[in-house]
Amino acid sequence: MTVYIDPPNWPGHGRMWSHLVSDDSYEELHRFARALGVPRRAFDRDHYDLPAQRYADALAAGATGIGSKELVARLTAAGLRRRKARGERGEAGRNP
Repeated sequence: MTVYIDPPNWPGHGRMWSHLVSDDSYEELHRFARALGVPRRAFDRDHYDLPAQRYADALAAGATGIGSKELVARLTAAGLRRRKARGERGEAGRNP
């Protein structure tokens, strides 16, 4: 039962982004994000998109920093990975 964050390596909208996930449940992930003050609109299928400037905040709040490939592997192993459908874009056209 851990929340993970990858480094802010993902460009979008003039910023770099990290992904915040749980290896336990979406409830755990939403609870962590709420406590961190991350708006629900930052949730995209199976993760929260966090701008680079929030990376250190997530670590300080207890998220475990791991690489992007490991993050996806843990999310998949937990059965929580939700892939995009062919041609689908992120919420409100976002795609970080």
